[in-house]
Amino acid sequence: MQDQNQQRIPGRYGLDEIEANRLAPWPNPHPDRDYVTHFEIPEFTCLCPRSGFPDFATIVIDYVPDKYIVELKSLKLYINGYRNRQISHESVTNRRQARSEYERGTYDYYTRQTSSFNY
Repeated sequence: MQDQNQQRIPGRYGLDEIEANRLAPWPNPHPDRDYVTHFEIPEFTCLCPRSGFPDFATIVIDYVPDKYIVELKSLKLYINGYRNRQISHESVTNRRQARSEYERGTYDYYTRQTSSFNY
């Protein structure tokens, strides 16, 4: 671990982590129960595909876990991956990649995502 820290380029570590990130499954500590996990991510940013100006939003994700849960650090890094991406509000809300990763990883029985963009 110390060798990795010595090889990091100052100012690049976070960017490298975001670029390499994938949603990571974590064993569900209570797979025998149905319960809702709720995430509110108030610091979401992306770029308007038309103007290139930054857009800011709060993303809300509710899901009922199955065999696995989403590791929170991987979700944070995944969300930060949108920071420099030009994408519409509707595409953010309907983003199939995250949903397909959830389904492929058997994360959930049910997922609901909403986006509230600031003007």
